[in-house]
Amino acid sequence: MPSTVANEAPLKRKRSQIPEKASKRAKAESSDSEDDNERQAEILLLEDEILQSKKNYNNITVLLDLVKKQDDLDLALFATVSLCRVFLRLLASGSLSRKPGQSEKETVVIQWLKGRLSDFKALLVADLGQEHSASTALTLSMRLLKAETQISNKSEVAFPKGYLKDIVGAIIRGGFEDIQAEFHEKYLAVYADVRFYTFQAISEILLARQGSPRDGDFFDHAFDLLSSFRDVPASAKDLGSLYIGISKKKSDVVMSLNSQKKQCQAAWIALLRLDPDRQQRKKLLEIMAENIAPWFTQPELLMDFLTDSYDAGGSLSLLALSGVFYLIQNKNLDYPAFYQKLYSLLDAELLHSKHRTRFFRLLDIFLGSTHLPAALVASFIKRLTRLCLNAPPAAIVAVIPWVYNLFKRHPPCTFMVHRVIRSPEEKSVVEAQGMDDPFDEQQEDPMMTGAIDSCLWEVVQLQSHYHPSVSTIAKIISEQFTKQSYNMEDFLDHSYKSFLDAELSKPVKKPPVLEFMFPKRIFLPHDPTTGGENNILVKLWDFA
Repeated sequence: MPSTVANEAPLKRKRSQIPEKASKRAKAESSDSEDDNERQAEILLLEDEILQSKKNYNNITVLLDLVKKQDDLDLALFATVSLCRVFLRLLASGSLSRKPGQSEKETVVIQWLKGRLSDFKALLVADLGQEHSASTALTLSMRLLKAETQISNKSEVAFPKGYLKDIVGAIIRGGFEDIQAEFHEKYLAVYADVRFYTFQAISEILLARQGSPRDGDFFDHAFDLLSSFRDVPASAKDLGSLYIGISKKKSDVVMSLNSQKKQCQAAWIALLRLDPDRQQRKKLLEIMAENIAPWFTQPELLMDFLTDSYDAGGSLSLLALSGVFYLIQNKNLDYPAFYQKLYSLLDAELLHSKHRTRFFRLLDIFLGSTHLPAALVASFIKRLTRLCLNAPPAAIVAVIPWVYNLFKRHPPCTFMVHRVIRSPEEKSVVEAQGMDDPFDEQQEDPMMTGAIDSCLWEVVQLQSHYHPSVSTIAKIISEQFTKQSYNMEDFLDHSYKSFLDAELSKPVKKPPVLEFMFPKRIFLPHDPTTGGENNILVKLWDFA
């Protein structure tokens, strides 16, 4: 029993220490919270004193010093909000405005207040680059922007473009997605004047960057802010309201849809002049036809950029195709040898590209006219069916219905499906020696490939494809063309995942046959003493 008592004594002492430590932590936390409350109370007292008497204006410098402190971010943020309230009330009361009959001493005080206001605005702009304070700084900055117009005694109120430019520049340099989204949702999408002068500010900021070393992050941040304007307003009524009550003359310009488009166009042109690299060009081309070109009052300004990208080859050409089509459709762009360039895009990488669906939608439009030469259409059909021999199943199931639709639109091309040799001599030669395909896949001109004299033997090979979906759909070319056309949208979004999900969802009518003997080795030969037979993998390949 004594040993038991000896073992329990230290356990009791340890338990008695736990509440003591917890109480120390609680006391420390309570003391910290009390200190924070005292500091915040001191800030509020300084704020009240400033508003009560001009003699306490020096408290503004004390609050500015607290805003600059980086050791206590919460306290600095509290001081920032407090100081913003001070300036908002001073601006509302007209304390920063000059009035007739004021003494020289009062004028000096007003100039000093304006200097401190400029210091405070500079601190807010700097806070926009700090993630923890950016949201608060944006709200306070926009409130000051609106209140700042009350300084002037002039009949016409001017929009504070300089301060907005500082705010926009800080947002672009910071690159915080949530801040850009907040700026767009609360201000750009709602107020026409903020949107108008933001476009102007972005244009000036980007033009000032020309000639400087390439900064990929800065380009991406500016692109993200500009690309947030997705839909072009249909009319001036959709532009929104005014954030600041500017004069009627200026509001007529701001509330004009054509003026808004011109400012947005200038901003995009300034971004394009920053010499984007290949990846940045892809980002621009992906949204060119939907989000960029509709903002242009002169879409022909995009001709050089789009044609250069279209001539670059590869994925850039695929992405530039939609922009080129936009100019052809809306501005009657004349692109020399357009179909020859389009034919050159049908390379081995096309059907493996992630932009394949986008390309097929446009290709279906370009070859939709019934006035195109049959020889040209036949070249596209032959080239794509040849590429299907090494294409993934998801691409093949989109090509076959597309070929079917082209045959329905261009009946002269149906000779490629079944070509009968009428001369007995030629038939005997073909049966004895075979024949060469007259299609010249090295020819760059689709009018000179000889595809119209060929046949689609590639489709016959696809009818024996390993994937059941491909082999089934390839057989529609060998059947009667009773269907008017296929809806291409039903076939463009297939992938390996969609095929796998479709197979897994099918009910199993008959269980598959499995081996009744489990092999001991798969990639290596069996031991001869066991008498087991090697599988087909070991017979074909040596994995040792």
